[in-house]
Amino acid sequence: MELLLVRHAIAADPRPGQPDAQRSLTERGRRRMRKAVAGLAAMDLRCDRLLHSPWKRAAQTAELLRPLVTGESHATELLARAPSPELLAHVRGTPRGEAAERGDRAGRAPRVALVGHQPWMGELLALLITGSDRAGEAALFGKGGVAWLVGECKPGGMQLRALFPPRVLRSLSRT
Repeated sequence: MELLLVRHAIAADPRPGQPDAQRSLTERGRRRMRKAVAGLAAMDLRCDRLLHSPWKRAAQTAELLRPLVTGESHATELLARAPSPELLAHVRGTPRGEAAERGDRAGRAPRVALVGHQPWMGELLALLITGSDRAGEAALFGKGGVAWLVGECKPGGMQLRALFPPRVLRSLSRT
């Protein structure tokens, strides 16, 4: 399996009384994420499926990633909190997607994108590559950043193929 862990793009600062889950992307965040998506496309990092936090900024980021996804996209509360065995089981249970079934990525392991929030994406990254989520807050996961993992979706079962800061992704963009 391959995973792309994506931190949501730049969001508006919290306002008094506004639930954190309702914060939207800024126009700058949208613009930068579109360029980051173009950078992923330039590397042909397309996905069979996309799972995202239901929080507004993650859902908006997922929508910007949609051109790279050949199958389904849906929200899961499991990406709006610390990583759990339920999240890993949900990701492992992800079917290859309609495009993979048609052979668009024939012969390859399924690639799934997960869009979420810090510190949880860092914790998930640490958990998957080291077996422990303790180093997760140390992960330099900028807004709009992407970690590319390969292996088995279990604690310590994956290897980090690349960690793309958002600036690097934007520099790969042809737009």
